[in-house]
Amino acid sequence: MSTPSLFRRALADAIGTFALVFVGCGAVVVDGLHDGVVGHFGISAAFGLVVGAMIFATGHLSGAHFNPAVTVAFAVIGAFPWRDVPAYIGAQTVAAIAAALAVAGLAGTSAQLGATLPGVPWPQAFAIEVLLTFFLMFVIAAVATDARAHGSQAGIAIGGTVAMCALMGGPLTGASMNPARSLGPALVAGVAEGQWLYVVAPVIGAALGALAYRFVAETTPS
Repeated sequence: MSTPSLFRRALADAIGTFALVFVGCGAVVVDGLHDGVVGHFGISAAFGLVVGAMIFATGHLSGAHFNPAVTVAFAVIGAFPWRDVPAYIGAQTVAAIAAALAVAGLAGTSAQLGATLPGVPWPQAFAIEVLLTFFLMFVIAAVATDARAHGSQAGIAIGGTVAMCALMGGPLTGASMNPARSLGPALVAGVAEGQWLYVVAPVIGAALGALAYRFVAETTPS
């Protein structure tokens, strides 16, 4: 079977990113509207479940990045062409903004649309986001670039990691691990505070996670 065109691959990744922000941030908004009915565990599960589901749906089409930091990290280790990076990041960013607009239009703007904000001083928040994204990308690199890993279970492994990191880091930083996931709600809700952190820290953490896995596994990109 031929590889889909860059447009189709970017579109598939945009659909996955839209679902991530719509469901994940939508859960935050619903929780705010209905007095904590979803809860921290539920919000973490929503993010993990939607990521897992969309990986199964689009992983064979686009690689299921849904995250500019993941796209950059794959490019850093040679598992994704740099020439395709702008198309993927553009698609992810537009999709995240569109999803935030959809949540605002359909459910309102409670809880600032799930915008991520540091709940601890920024040096700690920065370190937390780097570490959480490191763990996430370490898992992604394992299931996506190493034939010895169980790639068919990527959705479970990566979705579970997203939920795990959200459970720990959500109250501290929002556990973004994803510049697009943070940028979309922040732009629509008009939240500017600390947003640079959610661009820089995930990119650093993802690059380090991908490089670390490649080093310990002694693999080259497949």
